[in-house]
Amino acid sequence: MLRTVVSTAVLASFLVWGCFGHPIWADEPGSIEFRGDIRTPQVAFAIDEILQSVFVTGTPQPRLVVEFRVDKKALPPQGYRIERMESPAGFRITGGDPTGAMYGGLDIAEAIRIHALNELPEGEHRPYIERRGIKFNIPLDVRTPSYSDNGDSFQANIPEVWSTAFWHEFLDEMARHRYNVLTLWNLHPFPSIVRVPEFPDVALNDVWRTRVRLDDSFSHSGSDMVRPEMLRDVEIVRRMTIDEKIAFWRHVMQYAHDRGIEVYWFTWNIFVWGTDGKYGITADRDNPVTIQYFRASVRELVRTYPLLAGIGITAGENMGRGDKRLTVEQWLWQTYGEGVRDALADQPGRSFRLIHRFHMTDLNEILKEFHNALDILEFSYKYSVAHMYSIPNPPFIKPVLERMPAGMKTWLTVRNDDIYSFRWGDPDYAREYILNMPGPDRLAGFYMGPDGYCWGREAIDVDGEVPRQLVMKKQWYSFLLWGRLSYDPALSNEHFRKILAARFPDVPSEKLFTAWAAASRVFPLITRFFWGDIDLRWFPEACMRYPAPRGFYTVKDFILGQTMPGSGVLNIQEWLNKKERTNENAIGPLEIASDLDNNAQKTLTLLADLKSRQVTGRELQRTLGDLEAMAYLGKYYAEKIRGAVNLAEFDREGQPDQKQAAVEHLQKALENWQNYARIALSWFKPQLLNRIGYVDLREITAYVEKDIEIARQWQPGSLKDELAPAPKK
Repeated sequence: MLRTVVSTAVLASFLVWGCFGHPIWADEPGSIEFRGDIRTPQVAFAIDEILQSVFVTGTPQPRLVVEFRVDKKALPPQGYRIERMESPAGFRITGGDPTGAMYGGLDIAEAIRIHALNELPEGEHRPYIERRGIKFNIPLDVRTPSYSDNGDSFQANIPEVWSTAFWHEFLDEMARHRYNVLTLWNLHPFPSIVRVPEFPDVALNDVWRTRVRLDDSFSHSGSDMVRPEMLRDVEIVRRMTIDEKIAFWRHVMQYAHDRGIEVYWFTWNIFVWGTDGKYGITADRDNPVTIQYFRASVRELVRTYPLLAGIGITAGENMGRGDKRLTVEQWLWQTYGEGVRDALADQPGRSFRLIHRFHMTDLNEILKEFHNALDILEFSYKYSVAHMYSIPNPPFIKPVLERMPAGMKTWLTVRNDDIYSFRWGDPDYAREYILNMPGPDRLAGFYMGPDGYCWGREAIDVDGEVPRQLVMKKQWYSFLLWGRLSYDPALSNEHFRKILAARFPDVPSEKLFTAWAAASRVFPLITRFFWGDIDLRWFPEACMRYPAPRGFYTVKDFILGQTMPGSGVLNIQEWLNKKERTNENAIGPLEIASDLDNNAQKTLTLLADLKSRQVTGRELQRTLGDLEAMAYLGKYYAEKIRGAVNLAEFDREGQPDQKQAAVEHLQKALENWQNYARIALSWFKPQLLNRIGYVDLREITAYVEKDIEIARQWQPGSLKDELAPAPKK
C-alpha cells in the first residue's frame, strides 16, 4: 500500500514548492498520512485540497490518516463511502472510481475548512443527477466566433480561452463544486481546433481578435457575426500553429479528465466562418462540398480528441439557404451523423454521445434520419427557455417527455440569462428546481449557462483584479449551490451556513445566509410575473428587452404583460377581470409585489446589522453590495407593479385617486431604481451585451423617470383598443 505522510510543520513549504509525490516521512503529532490508491490525478487533487485546507485554517490536528480505495464493484461511478477509522485515527474513502474517491477527499477538505471534521458523517454517497454541467459559449477567434461574440465579456475572454492557466483554474473550480460536464458552444469551431486532410487550407493558425468597435446591430441568428471590416483591423492575441492548438485542446481535455470532467463541443448550423469560401465551401444546405467538408471535419474532431465525450448539434439558426433538396435532418445526418460513424468505425469500443437539440426541428424527423445511431443519440431541451430563475418546476418539457420514445434520454439546457452581474444564493430554490427535474429514466444530465454573458473571467468590475477573477469564483456561492445540490440535494441549509461562516468569519453567518437567500428571491419573483421567454425579450437586471435602452419596459408594458406559463400567477388584466380567477391558488400581482417588498426589506434590515460591523474584506464588501443592489431592484419592481395596477384601475374606472396612487408608486419606484443604479455602478461598468445591447443603468434611469410622466398623462380608456378582442375571421 502506498503511503505519504506530510508534517504540518513543513506544510507551508510543501504547498509553496508543490512537491507532492515525494514521500515526507514524519510520525510526530500533527502529521497527515495518505494511504492507498493515491497515485491517480483525481486523488492527488483531493489530497492537495486537504493540505490547502489545513494550511489555510491553521487547524491543529492530531496525527490524521486518510486512506483512499477504489472499488468498482461496490459503488457506481462517482459514488463514494466515508468510514471513520479508530486506530490509526482517520478516514477511509472508498470510491466507485477515481472521481468518486476525489469527491470523498473533497468532503474531507471541506470539513477541515469549515471546522467540522469531527462531525463528518459516515456513509455512502451517489450522484443524484449523473451528469452536471456548464454551458460555455466559447469565443475562439474573430474568424470562428461563438453565437455571442459581439459583447464586451466575450471579446475580453478570447485570449483567456487559449490560456492553460485559465483552464486549470476553471476546471479545478468545476471539480470542487462537483460539476463533471463542460460543454463548449461555437458556431463553427473546426478551423480553430482540427486539421482536415481533405481541406488542409481551412485550418487557422494564430488567434485573432478584431479592433473594430462592436455594437448591437448584429443579427441574432449569427448570420453576420463576422463582418469584412472586422477582419481588416485585427490584433493577434496569440501566435499558435494549428498543431499547437490541437496540442492545447488535448491538454485541456486531459486536465478535465483528471478532474472527472467530460468535454463536449456543441455547434449551430449551417455556419462556415473561417473557411473564407475555400474549396467552394458555402452555407448552402445542398452544396455537396459543404456536406463533404462538415463530415470530414466531424470525423477529424472525434479522431483528434480521444477524450472528447460527444458532440451536440443544432438544427438552425442558418439552414435556410440552397434549393433545399435535403431536409434539415437529412443534412445533419449526412454531416454530423456520418462523420461520427466514420470516426467510431476505427474505435469500436469508444463511448460517445451525439446530442441533438430540440430546437427548430421535429422529433419524428430526427428519429427517422438518425435511426442508425440510436445507440449514441440523446436529446437536449431548453428547460426554462432562457430563465432558470423563474419557477422551480417549468412546464415546457412535459409534452416533449410524453413524445420521446421509451429508453431515450434528454439533457436539460438550463439557461441563465437572468443574472450576469450579481452573486445569487438561495439553496431552497436551487434544491427545489433540481428535485423537479425529470428522473434518471428520462434525464441524461443538465448543463447551465448564459448566451448573453461569457462565463470566463469577469470583465465589468471597475477595479478588477489582474488577472481578472473567474466568474465562477466571483459567483462562487451560486455555482457551489447548483453543483453540490445536483450531486446531493439532501445537503442541508445548515451545511451551507457553515461554509459561509468559514469564508466570512467577521459577520454572523445566519444573518448573512438569510439576507443572501432573501435578496436572491427577487429575480424568480419578477420573472414569473413579467415573462419574456427568450433572453432578447427579458433581461431583469435592466427591466428591458432588445435593443437597450429603447427596449425598456414601461408601466404600460407591465399593465399589458403576461406572466410565466405554469407559474400560477395572474397578470394585471386577469386579476382585474376576476373571471379568470377560477384557481383559488392563483397569485395576484399585488401578492407578487408584497413578496418582492418583504424579501427586499428583510435583506436591507439584515444588511444594516452586517454593515455595522466594519466590514473590510473586498469580497465581503462586494457581496453585501450585491445583496443591497438586488434588494433595491426588488423594491423597484414592487412599486412598479403597484403603480401599474393602480393605473390599470384608473384606465377602467377613471377615479382620480387611482391615478394619483399610480404616480406615487412610480415615484417610489424611481427612488429605488436610483439606489439600485448607484450601488451597481459603484462596482460595475456599463457593458455591451450581445443579446440586449449596451446596458448603462444611469442612462436607463431617464426611462424609469418617464413612467411617472406616462402615469400623469394617462387618460381613462387608453387601453380600449389594445384590450379589445381580435375580430373573428
